[in-house]
Amino acid sequence: MTTFTTKLDESRPLRALLATGTAVALFFILRWSLAFMRQSDAPKGVVMLVALAVGTLGVWALFWMGNSLIGLLGHKWQERLLPYLFIGPAIGLLAVYLVYPVFNTIGLSLTENVVNIPNTLPAEVLTADNRAEALAGTLRQAEFGGYWVNGESLEIATVRTADQTALLIVRGQGDEMTITPLGWHNYTFAFTSPEMQIAFRNNVLWLFIGTTFSVALGLLVATLVNGLRREAVAKSFIFLPMAISFVGASVIWRFVYAWQPAGRPQIGLLNALVTSMGSDPIPWLIDKAFNNYALIAIIVWVQTGFAMVVLSAALKGVPQELLEAARIDGANEFQIFFRVIVPVIRGAIITVSTTIFISILKVFDIVYVMTSGKFDTEVIANRMFVEMFNFRNFGRASALAVILLLVVVPIMVVNIRNLRKQGINS
Repeated sequence: MTTFTTKLDESRPLRALLATGTAVALFFILRWSLAFMRQSDAPKGVVMLVALAVGTLGVWALFWMGNSLIGLLGHKWQERLLPYLFIGPAIGLLAVYLVYPVFNTIGLSLTENVVNIPNTLPAEVLTADNRAEALAGTLRQAEFGGYWVNGESLEIATVRTADQTALLIVRGQGDEMTITPLGWHNYTFAFTSPEMQIAFRNNVLWLFIGTTFSVALGLLVATLVNGLRREAVAKSFIFLPMAISFVGASVIWRFVYAWQPAGRPQIGLLNALVTSMGSDPIPWLIDKAFNNYALIAIIVWVQTGFAMVVLSAALKGVPQELLEAARIDGANEFQIFFRVIVPVIRGAIITVSTTIFISILKVFDIVYVMTSGKFDTEVIANRMFVEMFNFRNFGRASALAVILLLVVVPIMVVNIRNLRKQGINS
C-alpha cells in the first residue's frame, strides 16, 4: 500500500505537467481554429472538418484535462469540484448566450436613440463645469431640465424633448468622459405608433384564434381517432405538417392562396374552387378582410398535430373505470367528455395551450414569407426584424424584444406551476 501511494505521489507532477501542456496546446489550437473559420476565403469543406474536429475532440480534451487536474487534489476536493466541471460549461454558455443578451437588450432599449448625442463633442462641452447642461444646449429640439446629481466626475441631469423626458448620465472627465442617455422613447414608440398598434392588434388575434383552434382541433382529432384500428396512420397525416418548418409551410400555402385577376387561369387551390363555383377570385393575402385569418390558418395547420399527439397521450391515461362509472350513472358521451375527460386532462390542455401560445406570440416566419407585414398583417416579431435590420433602429427593436419577453415570462410561470401540479419537474 505504501509503495502504491508513493508511486501515485510520484506520478502527480507528471500528470500535472501533461494536463498543463494539454491546456496550453488546446488554447493555441482553439485560437488558430477560430481565426481560420472566420476567414472568408477558407474552403467550406475544410472549415466544416475543423469545426467537427475542434467541437468533438476539443471538448473531450477539455473535460479530460479538467478531470486530470482535479484528480491531483484530495478526495474531499474532488467530490466538490467534479460536478462543477461538468455543469460549468453549460452554465457558462447559458450565461453568455442567454443571460447577458437579456440585460444587454434591456440596456439598448433604454439608451439607443433616446436623444441624438453627436459623435464628436464640442470643446465647450468637454471643458465646461456643468457638462450635462452644456451638452443639452447642443442637442436639437431639446432643453436642459435640471440636475439630480452634479458632481465632479458624475452628473445626472434631465433633458426634455418635444414629447419626452430623458436622463443624461455623464461620467469621467475630458477624453475619458462617457455619456449614457436613459429614457422611455423606444417604449413610447412601441405603444403609440400606428404601425405597432396594428401589430399588437394582430398579435392578439393570432393568440386568441390560433391557440384556440389549434388546441380545439388537436383535442377533437385525438378524441375521434382514439382507439381506432388505424389510429397511428390517421395521426401520422395530422402530425405530418409538424415536420415542415414555418417557412416551408408558408411556401406551400402561398400556392394555396395564389391569386390572379378575374379571367386569368387560377393556379391557387382556393381561387380555383371559388371560380369553379362562379365567383370572382379573392386576393386572400391582399384583402384586409381575409389576410390575417389566412395567415393564422397556417399556424393552426402546423400546430394541430402537436396538440393532437400530446392530448392523445393524455386521453390514453384517463382511467377506464372512471368512464365506466360515469356511464353507469347515466351520463351520455358529451357529458362524459366535458365533465369527466376534460377535467382529468386539464393539465395537459394547459401545457399544450401555453406552449402554442408562446410559439404564436413569437411568430415571424409566416408573416415575413407571406406578406412581409404589408396590408395590415404586421406582428410584433416581424416589426422587430424590420426595425433592426431595415431601419437600423436597434433601440426600438430591443424594446419590442423586451415586451415579448415580459409577455412570455408569466406564461412560462403558469406552465411550470402546471407541470409541478402534475408531479413533473417537482
